[in-house]
Amino acid sequence: MKKDVDNRLIWLNGEIVNVNEAKIPVLSPTAQFGLNVFEGIPGYWNEEKQQLFAFRLDDHYARLMRSAKLLEIDCPYTKEEMKQALIDVVRANEYREDISIRQTLFVQGNGSWGSSEPVGMFVAPIPRKKTSAEYNKKGLKVCVSSWRRISDTMLSPRIKCGANYINSRMGQREALRNGYDTCIFLNEQGKVSEGPGSCFFMVKDGKLVTPLLTDSVLESITRDTVIRLAKEILNILVEERVIDRTELCVCDEAFLCGSAMEIRPIMSIDQYVIGRQETTEKLHRAYLDTVRGDTAEWVTPIY
Repeated sequence: MKKDVDNRLIWLNGEIVNVNEAKIPVLSPTAQFGLNVFEGIPGYWNEEKQQLFAFRLDDHYARLMRSAKLLEIDCPYTKEEMKQALIDVVRANEYREDISIRQTLFVQGNGSWGSSEPVGMFVAPIPRKKTSAEYNKKGLKVCVSSWRRISDTMLSPRIKCGANYINSRMGQREALRNGYDTCIFLNEQGKVSEGPGSCFFMVKDGKLVTPLLTDSVLESITRDTVIRLAKEILNILVEERVIDRTELCVCDEAFLCGSAMEIRPIMSIDQYVIGRQETTEKLHRAYLDTVRGDTAEWVTPIY
C-alpha cells in the first residue's frame, strides 16, 4: 500500500526501511561536517503508458562517481547496484506520480572530516509536489545575491556535495528575507554564475545564452538537456559565454533550471521586469515530453 510522505520508505545501506527508522550516528563525518555527495534524480509518471520513468540515470551516476572521486570518498557501490537500489525503493513506495529521488553517498562511522570511509548510501524518493516552494512556482521574482558563488579554487561547484549547499543557503535565505523567491549568484570575477541549485539561461536577440561551465557552474544534467533540446529539437541558437550583470536587466527572457526546479521562468530580476516567455515555454514543453519517455535512451522505466 502506498505510504504517506511522513512514513515513506527509503533505502539505507542495503535495507528498505521506514524513514522514521533510518538512523545515522550523530558523530559520523556526514552529520558533523556534511561529508557526502549526492544526486537529485527526477522521476516522471506517464499516465498514457502507465509507467514511471527515471531521467538520465547513467549521467546522474557518472556525476555522483566524479563527485566522490574529487571529494575522495571511497564508493563501495557499482552503478548497477545504485540503480537497483533506486528501482527497489521506488517500487516499494508504489509511486505513480512525479517524484524527486535523493541518492546520497555519505561517510559514516566515528571518523573526522578527513575520513574517506566507511561509506553508506541512502535513496529517498518524495513526490515532487512536496519539494521546496520555489520549485513549484509558475514564475520567479529573483534578486542578484550579495554572496559570491564558490569557485573551483575554493570548494569546487563541480562537486555536488552537501557542504557546497551552504553557499546556496546563504543566497537563498537572503533572497527570502528580502521578499524574493530565489537569487542569482555572481562568481569571483563579478560575472553571472547560477542560482542556488539551479542553472541560469536568458534569451537575448533570438539566442539562448548561458554561462560557461568555468564560470563557477555545476556540470548540470538539466543544463545539458536544455542545450541539446534547444539545438536538436527547437533549432534555437545556443551561446555559452560570460554574462555581465547588467545583461540581466535587459534580456528578453530568463529562466532557472535544475532536476528539482525543471524550467522556471524568471518574471523579474532586482525588480527589473522580464518580458515574454515564449521560448521558455517551448523549452519547458519539450523538456516535459522528453522526461516522460519521448527520448528512450534517456529514461529508465521503473515498473
